[in-house]
Amino acid sequence: MTVLGRGRANGGVSVLHAAGTGRGCSVGIELMTEASLVSDQTPVPEDEHSILDSVVAVWTDSGYPDPGVVGWMVNSDVPIGQGLKSSAALACAAARALNQASWTGLSDFDIVDIAVAAQRRAGCTITGSMDDCWAAISPGWKLVDPSLSSRDSILLEGDAEADLAVLIVLRGPRQLEVRPESFAEQHKLFERALASLSSGSTLSAMSANGMAVAAATGDDEALRICNSAIARGAIAAGLSGSGPAIAIVCYQQGAEQLAEAMSESGLQIIRSAFVEPAPLDEEASSWE
Repeated sequence: MTVLGRGRANGGVSVLHAAGTGRGCSVGIELMTEASLVSDQTPVPEDEHSILDSVVAVWTDSGYPDPGVVGWMVNSDVPIGQGLKSSAALACAAARALNQASWTGLSDFDIVDIAVAAQRRAGCTITGSMDDCWAAISPGWKLVDPSLSSRDSILLEGDAEADLAVLIVLRGPRQLEVRPESFAEQHKLFERALASLSSGSTLSAMSANGMAVAAATGDDEALRICNSAIARGAIAAGLSGSGPAIAIVCYQQGAEQLAEAMSESGLQIIRSAFVEPAPLDEEASSWE
């Protein structure tokens, strides 16, 4: 089996759910997905929505070189179906692998457009996941309008605080129904999160958004966990995506104690951090 191309992308957490206001914002975290395009057809059982097939279909429909009969190998530590942008990470990583294999030299804008179109084709997103895809391949956060192309989508952007810890609370498979109309019913709460983000208060926006998503999905347990985390010293806490995972942001010096407290409550915790910008010499070498 020959590896024809590799691509990497990361998971992320929500700052603003796009279903609430028509504007979305996510930020990348240090959980990675690597997709390898290989010469032999290989089943990928974790790709339940056939995202990889959708990426190839969008790729060829866009006029890029047809890879022919190929397969995929995927390695990922992004939990699936938790609201941690696993679909965006997989779609972006696959598009990057095709880009490397075909020597097409696509920009990040092109990769995002392919990944968004693939997720829509696969039917695994209710918003298009434009913000998720930007978080999957670039540091910091971007407030986007998902109705526009990637080049026109970015409304605001900023850096994430690299010295903070991000604790991910996993609560098993999603149990609650996600209805797009229920997000519109919580419009005022989402507007509060958008106002915080627009004023530069990213972490306040994350908490307000988490509260709005919990209200939209009827997830009372998430509110209890978030309130408990804040009471124990966290500086932000909220549902990511449509849940059920919860993102808790805290200072590094208090992360271990907070994680232990959450674990003692029977919760599974993954410790991570916001994605940092690559050093200039690393960025330069990636283009050689």
